[in-house]
Amino acid sequence: MNAFASFLTALITALFRMIGRIPAPIADSLAEAGAGLWFRIDKKHRDIAIQNLTRAFGHEKSPDQIQVLAFQSFCNIMRIPFEIGWSDRLTLPELHRHAELRGLHHIQTALAKGKGVLALTAHMGNWELLPIVAPLAGFSADIIYRPLDFLPLNAFFLRLRTRFGAGLIPNAHAMRKILRQLKNGHVVALLMDQNVDWYEGVFVEFFNHRACTNKGFALLALKTRAPVVPVFLIRNQHRYIIEFCAELERVQTGDRTHDIEANTLRYNQAIEAVIRRYPDQWFWVHQRWKTRPFCPWPREVEK
Repeated sequence: MNAFASFLTALITALFRMIGRIPAPIADSLAEAGAGLWFRIDKKHRDIAIQNLTRAFGHEKSPDQIQVLAFQSFCNIMRIPFEIGWSDRLTLPELHRHAELRGLHHIQTALAKGKGVLALTAHMGNWELLPIVAPLAGFSADIIYRPLDFLPLNAFFLRLRTRFGAGLIPNAHAMRKILRQLKNGHVVALLMDQNVDWYEGVFVEFFNHRACTNKGFALLALKTRAPVVPVFLIRNQHRYIIEFCAELERVQTGDRTHDIEANTLRYNQAIEAVIRRYPDQWFWVHQRWKTRPFCPWPREVEK
């Protein structure tokens, strides 16, 4: 980066650390006030959140309940900058005092198989704190990520995410490094709850609606036979629950298309299960069902 970009990165760092010094009760109030303003003036993302929630829960929640959940999801997002600034001032032992590890034996058992581990995760709670999971739990990890277009902000997040030893793998041309890190016994994590274009994914059920879902994770699992363990970071007031779930059994019949779809469906089901438990903490403003199939499935035509 040039000198001006470095200056902007330093300014961004200073701003985050400044808001990170705001006492938690005041930060919560500011986040809620900011979410209220955002919810009122940003019709586009408000409508996306409500439409997504209606698609997922419309048969079991009233419009008023969905409206409340949509607002709570905005509050969840607005708390993230305050928590980033707060966490950036802390050491790893200090962060450990605010975290609770659950189900750690699941990933320890998976690592003992000697093939590395593929960690399935999602934009839950404060996902920017995910890089602290590995050092807290005592293993090495790399996170697949998409670099930000704004270089000074990207530089800030690179430092933030790697400051305790976590590795980052840019998503472009990542295969060779992923394979190397798995061979080295690392955990490689991917946030797999985002919409992708039709050529990057497969259409499998997510909240009872077909969603185009990244097929790369299933391809990796089939190629490497690395165990897949879901890992989620959930906010619990001013503490964080790091939840390691049981390893997902791999479907491997030899039919490549079937196996990719079957395993990807299992990944979606694992993510859906945790969202159902904490619906206010997922990133509902993302257009998860944006990519549509080119034509109806045969079973829909028959109906």
